[in-house]
Amino acid sequence: MELSISSRLLSTSSAAAATALLTSKPRVHHRHTSIPLLPLKHSFSPLTLKQMSNNSQSTLSCSSLPQNNTPPAPSSPSTASGRIGEVKRVTKETNVWVKINLDGTGVANSSTSIPFLDHMLDQLASHGLFDVHVKATGDIHIDDHHTNEDVALALGTAFLQSLGDRKGINRFGDFSAPLDEALIHVSLDLSGRPHLSYDLNIPTARVGTYDTQLVEHFFQSLVNTSGMTLHIRQLAGKNSHHIIEATFKAFARALRQATEYDPRRLGTIPSSKGVLSRS
Repeated sequence: MELSISSRLLSTSSAAAATALLTSKPRVHHRHTSIPLLPLKHSFSPLTLKQMSNNSQSTLSCSSLPQNNTPPAPSSPSTASGRIGEVKRVTKETNVWVKINLDGTGVANSSTSIPFLDHMLDQLASHGLFDVHVKATGDIHIDDHHTNEDVALALGTAFLQSLGDRKGINRFGDFSAPLDEALIHVSLDLSGRPHLSYDLNIPTARVGTYDTQLVEHFFQSLVNTSGMTLHIRQLAGKNSHHIIEATFKAFARALRQATEYDPRRLGTIPSSKGVLSRS
């Protein structure tokens, strides 16, 4: 509300006229409640009233508002295009192509000619929220061994590529996944040092046509090329399918933890040595 007082009132020796003028303003209505303006209890000199009038006409600019001088928090390393690894592996026994995006949405597109392995790769994508694309052909007329192994070797290499210098990541992952009666614990370290500790007791030799011995061989091959330390422990389980599937789910979740960014690390390498590389 702008305060305006004529010069005639300012020149009077008494503030009574100014007080009368102020108290004669319309009453303020708010929710049907009338609150009269209170009369001034103090007399003001013409100079004081002039200063009040000038102050009431001043405007508030954005520059006069309190400024937030706190610097913005450092952002995580850019993942706009995603951390992507792509590998093609061709031997006399197999032809394998793998592409993985660590910053994906869980897209699964795998065709290895081994149905159970495709099903497990789907678990890796879905529960790790990685985009996993695998195309493989091989000498499955002999058995699944070579194709299973080379898919894992290529997948580990793709992981290694996508991790880059590993700046800002959590590095460690730990997860226990239940599946009905089965309970599997996986702990891993993206240290650059390949090691597998494997303790699964799978009661049957096959799940469908898949040789259950190939589960350990898959993870050993993946560890060798990715350079991760991986521990797999079976805490409970009787059904072979449940044990293996819970293993891949726990692995996916632990790997997701390890590859995600730690906002407190501010893009630094998670090692006291200052470097994490494939040994």
